[in-house]
Amino acid sequence: MFCKINSCGLLGINAFHVDTEIEISKGVVDFTIIGLGDAAVKESKDRVRVAMRSSGLRFPDAKVTVNLAPADIKKAGTLLDLSIIAALLTATGEINADLSDSVFIGEASLGGEIKAVSGVLPMTILSKREGYKNIFVPCDNAFEASVVDGINVYGVKTVRDLINHFKRINVIPPQKKYIPDETILRNINDFADVKGQSVVKKAIEFAAAGGHNLLMLGPPGSGKSMLAKRIPTILPPLTFDESIDITGIYSVAAMVDKKNPLITRRPFRSPHTNSSLPALTGGGSIPKPGELSLAHHGVLFLDELPEFNRSTLEALRQPLEDREITVSRTGGTFTYPCRVMLVAAMNPCPCGFFGSSKKQCSCTDAKKKQYISKISGPLLDRFDIQIEVGETDYESLASARKEESSEVIRERVSKAREIQSARYKNTGISCNADITDDIINEVCVMTPEASEHFKTAFDSLGLSGRAFARILKVARTIADTENEKLIGKKHINKAVNFRTLDRKYWSN
Repeated sequence: MFCKINSCGLLGINAFHVDTEIEISKGVVDFTIIGLGDAAVKESKDRVRVAMRSSGLRFPDAKVTVNLAPADIKKAGTLLDLSIIAALLTATGEINADLSDSVFIGEASLGGEIKAVSGVLPMTILSKREGYKNIFVPCDNAFEASVVDGINVYGVKTVRDLINHFKRINVIPPQKKYIPDETILRNINDFADVKGQSVVKKAIEFAAAGGHNLLMLGPPGSGKSMLAKRIPTILPPLTFDESIDITGIYSVAAMVDKKNPLITRRPFRSPHTNSSLPALTGGGSIPKPGELSLAHHGVLFLDELPEFNRSTLEALRQPLEDREITVSRTGGTFTYPCRVMLVAAMNPCPCGFFGSSKKQCSCTDAKKKQYISKISGPLLDRFDIQIEVGETDYESLASARKEESSEVIRERVSKAREIQSARYKNTGISCNADITDDIINEVCVMTPEASEHFKTAFDSLGLSGRAFARILKVARTIADTENEKLIGKKHINKAVNFRTLDRKYWSN
């Protein structure tokens, strides 16, 4: 007897369709699973056999062969257990229903329960895209899958529940669609809490408006981390498609909140300085997205930048340019998206007080040079905006004057992003930071006065070709915040001033 059941697999963060084919025939009693499965897939036969027995079902005394097609793609994990059980139940006549429009995903426990798996959201999206009407997932994953419109989601608790559903004894109701709780959108952090630092705030606003990478350098206690944590609050709200993209990544990483499965706020990831290369970029023995991808459409904050391993930092250079990272392992090649706004903070020296007006620096010249040289020139070049954060004076901290709120700043940022969205419609570019070389001269048009001023600055400062492009992109953003079509001299002047930290701290 032959039967085929629809299921899904995962390759990195991408789902692919799997046909769970089963044949039960006469011969030596055996249970074989073929189709390029890993160790967890091969162990499925033991989990399935015991789960059926625990559910009061008799496993066939026959030769049982399960094929997971396509057989040339590696299958990993435990998420195919439920499809194998559904195939067995259908082939033995325990379930007598047409399952051709349904997809089955889940792990079986030895007691017959169906346990949660990771990556349910991208698999549900694929199933809906391929035209399936129903998807059966573990009960703990049903809420997560329900964010996808156009497909019925059924949460299965046990093997017996699945049988009773198709026998119409106790029908499982479709999971109600998840509706985000508006209270989770409220921001705890707000720029209104930050006293002073008006120049730094304006630089951050420009960075947010254009999606530019930002480096803040200053002594301890100047507010670098406080400012960075508030950057997501001034970024434009996530679109539904962006929410689905981010949630899909978190689903694969098994980091989805069961109560609020859809991520509706821009991510803010702040990895520790001891984080390994796989932790930042993704990978591992069982490949998972790293911090770069977990910050997709949000902010990746690297505090105490020189304390990170230098080789780890250098590995970030290409992903920051390509907006995606490819990890190769023996099990295959995985590509993770990482469209992030990189924000970094660092002290000017090991003690942190070089250049401070309040405390004397205790570092030798050799120590200062060794510390600052941990950040290479090519990596420094990736930061479009580099700003020095000074110490806040007493008058600013004690002032009762209200500072601008995140909401007010976000309105200006959103207007600038709207201008960019209209400009780059149907180009695949979302903001000024992503302007490609082939159109940069077309969209970054300067006035004659601005062009002459930029030429003078370029020659006198000895800027590189990459610095030229990044300054031009920042100037384009500054002009957008003022709703100016042409880039003027003042826009170029501000953008150039955001690239002078290397002259003060990295120059020999």
